[in-house]
Amino acid sequence: MITPQPQPRSAAVPASAVIPTARRPYAAAFRALIALSAVTGVAIECVLGNPFVVLSFFTIWSNILVAVVLGRSAARAWTRRPPLPAVWTGGALLCISVVGLVFHLVLANPSSEFNQAVAIDALTGGKAVANQLLHTVTPIGVALDFLLLTRPGALRWRHAAQWLAAPFLYFAFALVRGALLSPGAPTRYTYPFIDVAELGYGEVLLNAVVLGAAFYVLGLAIVGLDRIRPATRLPGNRISPQRARGLK
Repeated sequence: MITPQPQPRSAAVPASAVIPTARRPYAAAFRALIALSAVTGVAIECVLGNPFVVLSFFTIWSNILVAVVLGRSAARAWTRRPPLPAVWTGGALLCISVVGLVFHLVLANPSSEFNQAVAIDALTGGKAVANQLLHTVTPIGVALDFLLLTRPGALRWRHAAQWLAAPFLYFAFALVRGALLSPGAPTRYTYPFIDVAELGYGEVLLNAVVLGAAFYVLGLAIVGLDRIRPATRLPGNRISPQRARGLK
């Protein structure tokens, strides 16, 4: 008598390997426009100013991150490839959201202790265009992409802590850069709330802790919103989230 051998269980096959990801031309076009907005703003600033100074601002870092992440996301949506890992798209959203919020609530706010409203209002021509692209158009575009063109449920609570690497890296860079530049150098410290020469290290470190906490809270808010927002109806084949059963 031959004992039947148990058949090995087949490995789970991702749904995307069975059902091809649909091309999403509208998402691709919108993301390409957002990336173009970020690239245009950075390019104008570099052409009209000193590139070494321009590239020292967190605003520029964040817009470059958006250009890379949204540019790759646009290509993936067009070529039927799976989306980028959520930790990257969520991180870009957090960084550019902080850029927009700090600009409008702190730097462009006449009632803020660190306001630069007079200098901002004096901008004209290409500088004014770049300012709007970097601080308003791109942040709004990334937020709309998150709310309207991405499926919910991909972000994790741990991402909020992982995203803190970006502001901490920038803070270290800004302090080292300021220490290496000679006193009186233009834009020695890129933002007034990290100006060690004016405030001292104690107050600057306190500002950094407050901003870091704000980053973390906003990151948690983004993750929480991602978990409660309704799913959008996206064109093409729609695959259920992992926690759902079967395919829709």
